[in-house]
Amino acid sequence: MPSNRRRPLPPFAPGLLLLLPFLAVAPPPVASAVGVNWGFASSHPLPAAQVVQGLLLPNSVPRVRLAVASSDALSALAGTGVAVTVGVPDALLRPLASSTKAAAAWVHDNITRYASSVRFEYISVGDEPFLLSHGQHFQPFVVPAAANIKKALTAAKLSTKIKVVVPCSADTYQNASMLPSKASFRPDVNKTMGELLSFLSNNSSPFMVELYPFLSFQQHKNLSLDYYLFQLMSHPVKDGQNKYDNYFDASIDAVVTSLTNAGFSDMDIIVGSAGWPTDGAVNATPAIAQSFMTGLVNHLAKKSGTPLRPKVPPVETYLFSLLDEDQRNMASGGYERHHGIFTFDGQAKYYANIGQGPRSLKNAPDVGYFPSKWCVIDNNKDLSNVSASFSAACSNGDCTALSPGGSCSGLGWPGNVSYAFNNYYQQHDQSEDSCDFNGQGLITTVDPSVDDCLFPLAIRTSAAASLHLSLAMFQFLVFWVCIFCL
Repeated sequence: MPSNRRRPLPPFAPGLLLLLPFLAVAPPPVASAVGVNWGFASSHPLPAAQVVQGLLLPNSVPRVRLAVASSDALSALAGTGVAVTVGVPDALLRPLASSTKAAAAWVHDNITRYASSVRFEYISVGDEPFLLSHGQHFQPFVVPAAANIKKALTAAKLSTKIKVVVPCSADTYQNASMLPSKASFRPDVNKTMGELLSFLSNNSSPFMVELYPFLSFQQHKNLSLDYYLFQLMSHPVKDGQNKYDNYFDASIDAVVTSLTNAGFSDMDIIVGSAGWPTDGAVNATPAIAQSFMTGLVNHLAKKSGTPLRPKVPPVETYLFSLLDEDQRNMASGGYERHHGIFTFDGQAKYYANIGQGPRSLKNAPDVGYFPSKWCVIDNNKDLSNVSASFSAACSNGDCTALSPGGSCSGLGWPGNVSYAFNNYYQQHDQSEDSCDFNGQGLITTVDPSVDDCLFPLAIRTSAAASLHLSLAMFQFLVFWVCIFCL
């Protein structure tokens, strides 16, 4: 957003200040084991080249995990040396599992053609296919899809350079007591999990787990916020002889216990995502997110490991996430759209060491915004039925900042209506008819933002980028169908 509209960054966390002299003379501890997730579920995503040249490289990000294979992102990453993990969406699991030709085509189009200039590390098969809410929908296709991709990599002579992993949601294992020693994989995934673990072991691939600290904090009221933010605790969680003073270590050891019970005690672990939202819920703020990220990165830098794996931290940990995404699924809550370290337009919301060390984060330069125009409610019109317009705007836009605890939750009426109108207006590229709302909308050049509640301005990009991803997936699915038509 234009510089005069940015929220002030939270001050450095006290724990970070104590480390600054050390960090200033040592290589950034993040460089060897920490990366960031880069998703594309945005109505107006920054151009991939701008993300790479304006955010990843200036901030010395060592590795990135792409939610899906984006040709724009992969082209932009070519020659940078940034390590890359590429995601395969759940929608492609069935065709990839059903056809070695489909897997070979996917590997050719998304890996082989870029392999000479992109430093690939992993292919991440599925988007949390074992999520409890998915039931058995994707389970039969996970391991066959992974195996076919592995075969395609072998045929392309890339299997020694690129490993295949499967991201497993935190609810893949059950642990109602929150004690790591009681954890085990869910009974309904046991058979498939055994097949997956054998596949990973046979190919020397790590187990990838996705962690949801904020969701866990919401669900476990008996655990303090300090436990999630790596703050010193007077009463750590005791599990037999082991003590846990933070959620992260307890989660890793829950995975270790589950792997051990399944017969794979020595398998390496990658944390595919761990982050904290900045909006859309109570305790979702930039200041708290900064405390979490600072605590996590500093904790990983110590390489102290966990009680069950002392001095053996996860092989890699990916921070969630690089940018806000206003089209993300909100099954867990509106805060899902506000996990970005940067706003959707590439402006830092708080300090986090993603590779640059103690330096402030570099913002994306030269962002192309639409004109400084906003859509607000016209108080001179009959507003007796404005609630219908408000609901329509929120249903087709993003009103998550209005959620309880959100940055705009204190607006009240009619400010909340104006926020909804403007969000819809910006998502529709400020087209005049998108501010009609049965004559109740009004276009203004006066910024209606109030304190920390910023009324967004859209950026010029990007529908083309989102459309490109959708078309690429559509074309692949058509290709798969055609294989079976032959």
